[in-house]
Amino acid sequence: MVFTMVPRVRAFRAGCGNSFDARSARRQIMPARETEAIILKTFPLGEADRLVSFLGRSSGRVRGVAAGARRLKNRYGSTLEALSHVQLWYVEKETRELVRIQQAESLESFHKAQSDYGLSTGLAVVSEVSELVLPEHEVSESMFRLILLVAREVERSGDWNLPLSYFAFWTVRLGGWLPRFDRCAGCDAPLGSKPAFYDAHQPGLFCEKCRRSGMKPLHHEARLLAERFTGERLDRIEFEKSMQPSAGELREASLTWIEHNLERRLITRELLEQT
Repeated sequence: MVFTMVPRVRAFRAGCGNSFDARSARRQIMPARETEAIILKTFPLGEADRLVSFLGRSSGRVRGVAAGARRLKNRYGSTLEALSHVQLWYVEKETRELVRIQQAESLESFHKAQSDYGLSTGLAVVSEVSELVLPEHEVSESMFRLILLVAREVERSGDWNLPLSYFAFWTVRLGGWLPRFDRCAGCDAPLGSKPAFYDAHQPGLFCEKCRRSGMKPLHHEARLLAERFTGERLDRIEFEKSMQPSAGELREASLTWIEHNLERRLITRELLEQT
């Protein structure tokens, strides 16, 4: 792409004189932007570089290239692990989709969670969902704080069950996809303390009379847990073994609603089911 544009640029420059040189210089020499960020995903790029997707607190979701990040002597490559909390410096160019990452400093890493297969699989669900639901360059302070809170709690507790349920539920709520938990989406009857039912093909919770074949239950206890999630921070909820079935039901329902709205299956959800 660069080589095909060079002759046209030279011809345009010849006709426009110094005014083009000034505008070109402003585009090419842009100051580095700085943002607190969470690394969402990284991919190998060429022999030594990395393609990085990150959620910047002040920039939203951005994709960029970290040149030389895979080299052993690179000074910041090790900080670009998935869901690491970092300070990033990067340069944008108007004509390119990918930014150029210049520097990264670790603010917080989650070594225990990242080195454990089960815990890292839970974090991978957070990473994949965040990557898919967040539009590029759209700042989301709520999602930034949610992701960081969940990663910290997985690291602290050594368990992904409650944190991932909390994350999935709040992602649905922040996305505006949360159905009513008190009334049937079919007949508008109050659900009360009876089980509600849902499936992957339509939004909403349904009562026993309106349920269709293949629908899964969301019991009253799971809906009560959702109320707790609405009113309490994750790090203030003490997880008990008796909560595990409810947390599992709520997580599965929330991930199903996320997939319904994304119109695609989550790859990491299948991996999670195998852990």
